[in-house]
Amino acid sequence: MIRTERKYIEILRILKEHQDPVGAKRLSELMSERGFVLSDRAVQYYLSYLDTMGFTEKVGNQGRILTPVGLEETDNALVDDRIGFIISKLERLAYRSTFDPVTSTGDVAYNLSIVPSESAEQVKTAFDEVVKSGCGFFNSYRIIDHDPRVPQGHVGFITICSISMDGVFQRRGIPVRMAFGGRLEIENGVPRQFKDLIAYRGTTIDPLELFISSGLTSISGFVRSKTGIALANVREVPCAARPQVEETIRQMNACGFVFPVIMGNQLFNLPLNPYRLSIVAFSGLNYIGNTVEHGIKIKTEIGAGNIQFSKILETN
Repeated sequence: MIRTERKYIEILRILKEHQDPVGAKRLSELMSERGFVLSDRAVQYYLSYLDTMGFTEKVGNQGRILTPVGLEETDNALVDDRIGFIISKLERLAYRSTFDPVTSTGDVAYNLSIVPSESAEQVKTAFDEVVKSGCGFFNSYRIIDHDPRVPQGHVGFITICSISMDGVFQRRGIPVRMAFGGRLEIENGVPRQFKDLIAYRGTTIDPLELFISSGLTSISGFVRSKTGIALANVREVPCAARPQVEETIRQMNACGFVFPVIMGNQLFNLPLNPYRLSIVAFSGLNYIGNTVEHGIKIKTEIGAGNIQFSKILETN
């Protein structure tokens, strides 16, 4: 019974993560990726039950979407099971990232943001401010409009997710752990301390998304005057791996990645660990945070998937 309930919840989660309707075949593929092997017919059975409960709704031949009741059920169901779900999703994207900084080839993880077409130029300006100030994880982004995930009358913005770094480290045999997401206080370009930290393994939502939605950032202040509160992640690696880590960082910087803010054993108000290095890096969500602070409506799917690195560099 518990496993059956988890299947229902997992289907609801998948539907919540996608902007557009999802069909049974695609749901079967996504469920398989999460350890639930179901035939298309079995998925249809579960969807029929969810329709009956009022949690899902069929949209023509395109597939299912969540209803408002289904969204509430997804947010409330199995809270204890959802703890650590965000980091598990990010780790899956890191594992699938194949980027090689030596050749500048392979796949990176990305975030997908959707905005109304009339706001596209304003969003581009907000994104360019982040690029110029150096508080994005990568110094470029991609604009898309001819994509099935982008509704008519909207424009998509693709930014590289910082979990791509973890994928590079892992492929080089460097154990890396995403530890915290936080609000980093910066004064005249100098990082001072973390105002808040949330551990990724103890939360049911993305910490940085929470800070943005709660209005707890001042990224627009930072991009104007180098003083403000930006979003940053903290990763931990073994001290013994420092030479390999520094070489990897140098190679990624040469490809356009912007990190670290700082690296060491004892940083700011972070816990001291004599055996592990903390790597503080700006988050790719600073693009989104700056846009929200400008009062622009934007919808973002964090960790939307993996994409060829070369596609990010294509001319907008």
